[in-house]
Amino acid sequence: MFFRTERSVKEFMYAYPIIFTIILLNLTLWVITQVLPFEFGKVLYFLGAGNNYFISANEEYWRILTPIFLHAKGLSHVLLNSIALIIFAPPLEQMLGKIKFPIMYLLAGMLGNIGTYFMEPLSTTFHIGASGSVYGIFGMYVFMSFFRKNLIDQVSAQLILTITAVGMVTTFIIPGINIYAHLFGLIGGFLIAPLFLINAKAFSIYRNKRPAPYKGPGGVSFDPNRWQKRRFIPKFIRDNSVIFIFILIVIIVFLTKL
Repeated sequence: MFFRTERSVKEFMYAYPIIFTIILLNLTLWVITQVLPFEFGKVLYFLGAGNNYFISANEEYWRILTPIFLHAKGLSHVLLNSIALIIFAPPLEQMLGKIKFPIMYLLAGMLGNIGTYFMEPLSTTFHIGASGSVYGIFGMYVFMSFFRKNLIDQVSAQLILTITAVGMVTTFIIPGINIYAHLFGLIGGFLIAPLFLINAKAFSIYRNKRPAPYKGPGGVSFDPNRWQKRRFIPKFIRDNSVIFIFILIVIIVFLTKL
């Protein structure tokens, strides 16, 4: 369920356009605000980052939404969230559809930032990142694992529960992480899941496949060697998915300390 079967970026973009757009937007804004040496990027970061003082004193309520698309200067921050979206978000985009998924994504992130606003002091400290939305996705899968088991297989449920537990532990261990964004994003995703999962269907790798091009009269529409093509994910890795994803998390956590 969580291993990608797409063979190219083009296939991924066709199957999951919302996730592709979110990742592209995150990376573009990261380059503008953190890499390019332009004053515009600094101003954009200042106006978009979450800040409890500015929300309270100046009523800048857009700061509850805009931090979802901004990331810190280190590559590991935006890279971690992008990898999480690539791995875990596609099944949910298919289940919810192209309207409900972005609404859920933004709502979970906003709930994380609202939790930050009420739990953190009114200081001038900035907070940014899509982690609240990512943990909202985890929260929806946790809900499925307990109450909508028809939407998630047992192996995927065990995997998501393990990753969520590890993620929350590291949230409290690693300094500099917005604990409340993670926590309230997770809780928010769990609480809104019953509403968003109405009429949802279980994920299928075949539902979003790009249709084969029409070859026309005399053309060949069947590839006799398609079964010999190498899979995107080797069988050894697919058979030990839990172990390899856990190793990936450990590597990413290590990178966040660099």
